[in-house]
Amino acid sequence: MTLKKNRVCVLLAAFAAAPVFAQNIAVVNGTPIPTSRADALVKQLVQQGQQDSPQLQQAVREELINREILMQEAGREGIANRPDVKAQLAVAQQTVVLRALIENFANKNKPTDAEVKARYDDLVKQQGGGKELHLHHILVDNEAQAKDLIAKIKGGASFEDLAKQYSKDPGSGKNGGDLDWSSPSAYVPEFGAAAEKLKKGEVTAAPVKTQFGWHIIRLDDTRDVAPPPFEQVKAQIAQQMQQEKLQAFEEDLRKKAVIK
Repeated sequence: MTLKKNRVCVLLAAFAAAPVFAQNIAVVNGTPIPTSRADALVKQLVQQGQQDSPQLQQAVREELINREILMQEAGREGIANRPDVKAQLAVAQQTVVLRALIENFANKNKPTDAEVKARYDDLVKQQGGGKELHLHHILVDNEAQAKDLIAKIKGGASFEDLAKQYSKDPGSGKNGGDLDWSSPSAYVPEFGAAAEKLKKGEVTAAPVKTQFGWHIIRLDDTRDVAPPPFEQVKAQIAQQMQQEKLQAFEEDLRKKAVIK
C-alpha cells in the first residue's frame, strides 16, 4: 500500500513538472532558459535564410546553453555593471525596441492595392508613355566651339568623326558620340528636354548648356517601350510607399518633439 502511494506521488510530481519543462528548453545551474527565447532566435535565423528544422532547433538550444553559462560567469565577474557595457546594452535595447516599432508601424500602414496601382500609373505617366530615344551627342567646354561644330555638321562633316575628335565625354566620345537607347528622363533636364524636341535625324540648331558643358545632340530614332507589368513591380512599389510613410511618420514626431 505504501509503495502504491509513493508511485502515485511520483506520477503527480511528473505531471506537475511537465508544464515547467515545456516552458524551458533547459535549466543551467538552476536558471531556466525559456522556450520563447529559443523561438525568437529560430525566427531570426529563418528570416536570415536558414531552414527551420530539428537540427536548427537543437543548434539553437546548444547556443543558448553556452550563452547562459557565459552570462553566469559574466555576472560573477560583474561585467554587466561596467559603465561601457551598460551604455552598449542601452543602445542594443533601443535598437530592438525601435525595430519592433517600425515593424508595428509597417503592419498598420500597408498601402492598399488601389494606392499601389495609382502610384504605378503615375510612374508610367512620368516615363513619357515608355518612350526611348537613340541619341548621339558631342560635349565641349564652351559655346563658341559648340556653334563651330554645328556649322561643320551642317556643312556635311561627319557627326561621329567630330565626336571622336572633340567630345569631352569619355564614355560616348570614343564611340562617335553614341548614347544608345535611353529614356529622356535618364538625362539631366536640359538635355532630355532638348532631345525630346528633335525629329528623327535632326541635330540641335543651337548648343544645349548643362552642368557638364555644351552639347550638340542628334536624334537617331525613337521607340515605344512597354512598362513592366504591374504585378511584376507591385511589391517593390508597395515597399517604397511604406518607406515614404515611415519617413513622414518620423518627421512628424520630430516636429512635435521638444528638443533643447
